[in-house]
Amino acid sequence: MQGDWRTATLGLINRRLSVFDTMLEDKPYMMGDTFTVADAYAFTVVNWATMKNIDLSQFPNIIAYLDRIRARPHVQAAMKAEGLID
Repeated sequence: MQGDWRTATLGLINRRLSVFDTMLEDKPYMMGDTFTVADAYAFTVVNWATMKNIDLSQFPNIIAYLDRIRARPHVQAAMKAEGLID
C-alpha cells in the first residue's frame, strides 16, 4: 500500500510542478521581473522536493528558477546560517 500511496502522491506533485514550470516559461519570478515573498516561499517548498529525492529534471524552468534564487546573496546567507550549504 505504501508504494501505491507514494506513486499517487508523486503523480499529484508532478502535475503541480508541471503547472508551476509552465508558469515560469516567460518570466524569471512568479510575478514577473521582481522577486517577491511568494518566490521565497516557493523556493523553500520546491527545495523540499530535492530533499525528498523528487526528480526535477523534467522541469527546466523550475531548475533555472531555483538556481536564480539560490544565487541571490541574501538567500546564500540564509542557507549558510541554516547549515544548508557551506
